[in-house]
Amino acid sequence: MERPNQQQQQGEQVAWWFKILARAVGTIGGLVAMATGVVVCISFSAICILAGVLQIFIGFVAVIFEAPCCCQFLDFTDKIGKFSENRPYWQKAVTYCILGLIPIITCFSTSTVFGSGLVFAAGVVYGLMAIGKKADRETMLSKAKGDDVELGATLLTNEQKVDLHVPESPGKS
Repeated sequence: MERPNQQQQQGEQVAWWFKILARAVGTIGGLVAMATGVVVCISFSAICILAGVLQIFIGFVAVIFEAPCCCQFLDFTDKIGKFSENRPYWQKAVTYCILGLIPIITCFSTSTVFGSGLVFAAGVVYGLMAIGKKADRETMLSKAKGDDVELGATLLTNEQKVDLHVPESPGKS
């Protein structure tokens, strides 16, 4: 379970343009998934019709999560949008990746791959945001060499003087 401040700290690590990119990919991916879901529904296979309906639903969910302003005519979208904003990035990543794979696995076609693939891509972008910022060059070089600068600094600051008193052995007189 994450602390409340941890989500805020995580959000501060990510660049503003990366947050906008994630929302844009999620919104555009949802809209494209809904449009290609209609195309997938035009089929003689029941499985592909099911995949098309699922793709339309998944696209709608992605649009509501990322851009609730697109569906202002529905009363509940603001609550869902606020709920989505409070979720950690890793939860969004897992949700979008799983939801993006379901129609592709159900009916493999170019329409499902393109439409649900964009929702999956939004999950990948949120996954990258969950991983966080890359370390600076010096830290990466020191870790590659095997020098753990952070651990060394922690050990030096936490160093205490230890009094090692060894008692005399009882056999010596």
